[in-house]
Amino acid sequence: MELNENASIDTSQIDDQRSSGGSGGGIGGLPIGGGGLTGIVVAVLIALVGGYFGVNNLTGDDGAAPAGDNTALAQKCAQSDAREQLDCRNVLFVNSIQDYWADALPANFGEPYQPAKTVLFSKAVRTKCGAADSGVGPFYCPADDRVYIDLTFYRVLADQLGAPGEFAQPYVLAHEYGHHVQDLLGTEAEMRRAQQRDPGNANALSVKLELQADCYAGAWAKNATGTDDKSGKKIFKSIGQEDIQQGLDTAAKIGDDALQQRGGGDVNPAEFTHGTSAQRQAWFSRGYESGSPKDCDTFAAGAPN
Repeated sequence: MELNENASIDTSQIDDQRSSGGSGGGIGGLPIGGGGLTGIVVAVLIALVGGYFGVNNLTGDDGAAPAGDNTALAQKCAQSDAREQLDCRNVLFVNSIQDYWADALPANFGEPYQPAKTVLFSKAVRTKCGAADSGVGPFYCPADDRVYIDLTFYRVLADQLGAPGEFAQPYVLAHEYGHHVQDLLGTEAEMRRAQQRDPGNANALSVKLELQADCYAGAWAKNATGTDDKSGKKIFKSIGQEDIQQGLDTAAKIGDDALQQRGGGDVNPAEFTHGTSAQRQAWFSRGYESGSPKDCDTFAAGAPN
């Protein structure tokens, strides 16, 4: 993966709340580990309740935190070494993902794309889905149309879950923006209604939602080298097969079965909410190989498992 050194980094797509302190507690009253993932048991718990790379649509509205201050981030990302900085690289990833969907959503689904900010936070944050700390992992909140991430999560991916590849980072973000697309198309809301009608099938429906977001991430990856900054310069020079393999490796590490095994317990498919490692890899691959989000209908009758 090679980023274009001439591409501008648009920090206006970010709300940098890392210096604001946020608010502790747990989304929807769920117990969230303090200050980060301190053990794989917490990781498994969060995976089961919809944390890792998920939609957070639980109750417990705390109201959004005051807007962050992007001044320091904008200055940092204007420097010549910006692409070597973790936060600035992630801003470029967000820029690329949103540029892709600005064209792909109307072209494939006939709906206009509405940009969503990514909130960078440290340790804790308030959202309209409730209060969270970094233990919840990255998530999308439909109530305020924002992606939330504490960038220290990438250390968890590398050190605790065994997914150190750099392409894991845009894969994470592309998955979360897949949830934003589902929100814009009404897919997420319809899935919630289906869960209410058929609570016994709630987890299976959640899996379909998550696998579709993986597929959307694959479709972005296929088209990422065609995305532009706001002045029309390409954001990526190249994305190689080794990068795609890193995305697949990450998908394998955060499958429900892999997380349950890592937690030392039995694998229980009835508790799956995101899909197995094989399913997540298969749907990411489907999106990448097709390059079309139209081929990501995990809810269709006869859709492959």
